[in-house]
Amino acid sequence: MKAFRLDELEAERAANQGAYLQFLRERNMSVGLYALNSGEHDPQKPHNQDEVYFVVSGRASLTVGLETTEVARGSVVYVPAGVAHKFHHISEDLRVLVVFSPPEG
Repeated sequence: MKAFRLDELEAERAANQGAYLQFLRERNMSVGLYALNSGEHDPQKPHNQDEVYFVVSGRASLTVGLETTEVARGSVVYVPAGVAHKFHHISEDLRVLVVFSPPEG
């Protein structure tokens, strides 16, 4: 078993001064914590993997392909591999768990 605490992951991510911290990588998936602060720009490009976003905290809009939805704590969104997507209009600091399958990278 591997267990994680969100506050510890956030501290590690912040200490590394990056928006993304991959904290789990297994044969069929990887999981990370993605952080964007209010008003910040999301620099993402399409990924080669399917993704699931689980919003831990914050509020923003998310556009996937041609569809846009509002996301906030508790939102879960699936993004197919190769589809353009971005968080925008980030009105509250955003913290998102990201599951990639197969693993990213």
